[in-house]
Amino acid sequence: MAIQEFYRQHKRLALLVIALGALFTVGMVMRARSSEAKYLTAKVQRGDITAVVQATGTINPLTTVPVGSYVSGTVEYVFADFNSRVRAGQVLAQLDPAYYQAQVIEARGNLANARANVKNLEASLVGQQAVIETNRANVDKLKAAAAYARVNARRVENLAKEGVLSEDQKDLTVSGLQQADAQVLAAQAQLNQSISQLDQNKAQLEQAQAQVQTMTGALQQAETNLRYTTILSPIDGTIVARNVTVGQSVAASLQAPVVFTIAQDLKRMQVYAATDESDTGNVKIGADVTFQVDAFPTDTFHGRVSAIRLNATTVQNVVTYSTVIDFENPDEKLLPGETAYVTIPTGHAVDTVKVPNAALRFTPEMSQKSLQELYKQYHILPSATASHLGGWQVVWQELAEKKLKPVAVKVGITDYSFTQLLGGDLKEGDVLVTGEELAHNPAQQQGQFPGGPRFGGPRR
Repeated sequence: MAIQEFYRQHKRLALLVIALGALFTVGMVMRARSSEAKYLTAKVQRGDITAVVQATGTINPLTTVPVGSYVSGTVEYVFADFNSRVRAGQVLAQLDPAYYQAQVIEARGNLANARANVKNLEASLVGQQAVIETNRANVDKLKAAAAYARVNARRVENLAKEGVLSEDQKDLTVSGLQQADAQVLAAQAQLNQSISQLDQNKAQLEQAQAQVQTMTGALQQAETNLRYTTILSPIDGTIVARNVTVGQSVAASLQAPVVFTIAQDLKRMQVYAATDESDTGNVKIGADVTFQVDAFPTDTFHGRVSAIRLNATTVQNVVTYSTVIDFENPDEKLLPGETAYVTIPTGHAVDTVKVPNAALRFTPEMSQKSLQELYKQYHILPSATASHLGGWQVVWQELAEKKLKPVAVKVGITDYSFTQLLGGDLKEGDVLVTGEELAHNPAQQQGQFPGGPRFGGPRR
């Protein structure tokens, strides 16, 4: 009862004591864990190093030709299938030609009618020219008669004045002259009409000849469409895609639908590798390349860089360029569309000092203030602490009592495992910290998180 009474009176004090005890216990545990911290290390080595650019790409034929249908229709026969080897000019498929055969027959009939019309108009033109010549001769004849009548009228008029002929005879002669002039005018009008008719016939003939040309073009178009019902291979190659079956309707409206895709030569192929913009400047035309594919994980294939396409691709703010790699595929072991994991050498150093990339990635877990104090203590320049892409960087060495010392190093080319050492207070055999783990923890000893190696900075 006394204890309970004491607890009730000093409840707040008791809770405070318990809380302080818990904090003390946690602090001791954390201190113990801290004292158990263990660094992973690796040595500075000497050896050869090859800088590489790694990229992923797709295997493609050198030339891929889509074969389309220029006319609409129903597929009547299919003569080629997937993986079929074909020759240029070989029949791949046949559309139902009945409709286009009828168009050819109709176009031929229209052309025959147009040609017959031209012949009729040519004959009419010849006849009209004969009429003109007849009318012209008649005009000349009547003009001569009118001239004679005019001379005779003057003579009769003179004789009438002398009293040799009567006035009636004079009037009769004048009337004959007027009739002759009227006949000349009528004949001239008929001649002009026949000439006008000739001009009309010539225009009709030109129109008919143009119609013949139109009908000739229509026939050629109909014959071309009929030929298009037979789909031929434009090149020697292998069918890599077939998009039609017998009985299927093919509609060629705004563009020709692709019915087959032919790869020209699968013995010579290409890899289109997407290289990061930061790596593209190091890739050279003609560089030897190695790559692997999932289908043959233990095999390494060889090629050569043939082009770097200037058209960039941006996906989620990541800019890449397509690097084209030519390679031989004599056994046709590799297939179009396979994923290739490409390694492009960009530099080589022989018998050089090199540091593990894990050491370049490591940054100890401490406050920014503590880091800056260490950098200042060991005279580390700010440019070294801020760089992750080459130039000067920082590695760490372990001193006594788990203390760490930063060392500035100048680095060169990298193969993603080691980086060339160009400068800095390091030599072959020096030990560098590459990570940190806590002892007495199986998961940590296996390098798994939490407690596994804790690396700072971006991946090299």
